[in-house]
Amino acid sequence: MGQLPFIAVEGPIGVGKTSLSKKLASQFDFHLLKEIVEENPFLGKFYENIDEWSFQTEMFFLCNRVKQLEDIDRDYLKLGKPVVADYHIFKNMIFAQRTLREEKFLKYTQIFEILSHDMPKPNMVIYLDASLETLLERIRLRNRDVEVNIQPSYLKQLSQDYEDYMNHFEETHPDVPVIRLNGDKLDFVKHQDDLLYIVEQVENHLNKGEVLNERT
Repeated sequence: MGQLPFIAVEGPIGVGKTSLSKKLASQFDFHLLKEIVEENPFLGKFYENIDEWSFQTEMFFLCNRVKQLEDIDRDYLKLGKPVVADYHIFKNMIFAQRTLREEKFLKYTQIFEILSHDMPKPNMVIYLDASLETLLERIRLRNRDVEVNIQPSYLKQLSQDYEDYMNHFEETHPDVPVIRLNGDKLDFVKHQDDLLYIVEQVENHLNKGEVLNERT
């Protein structure tokens, strides 16, 4: 017996998570869950001074994502309505491990475990990756005020952190299918064939019975 689809699209900053999530939500008629980013009042200060503002930034993201997941569980998943999200709750640990000093990270980890242990977790992950050049170009094109101070060195390290974490995730969550996509070779915004390729990959996993697509 499969599970109701709850798909998470993940990858480093600028890779196209929200764009792909929107297209998949439309394609499959799933509810779209978008993370709160620009509303974070600490984010601009964070990119100016990571050490000074990292804990406040990460805590804001964590509390908002937990609230979103509670709402999604109540209003959609428990009512049999599939969901596609442009993030997975595990991203909090990727960012926190990179940005927080050890003492703060240990404290944050305890809070994360308490808040997230009974939250619904996605049962399929789409992992988008791309070169540093592609990420920087896409960040430049979308022109968000809060991202003007992102340093290439930070973004490069974050991409490696994502790769390490996803390798670990696949080892520790063999029951959760992961679809890996190369953002340098696929442009699902400009090219319909690339989008159709991704849709086909998702459909293949849905049809395997790993997750139950009740709407198709």
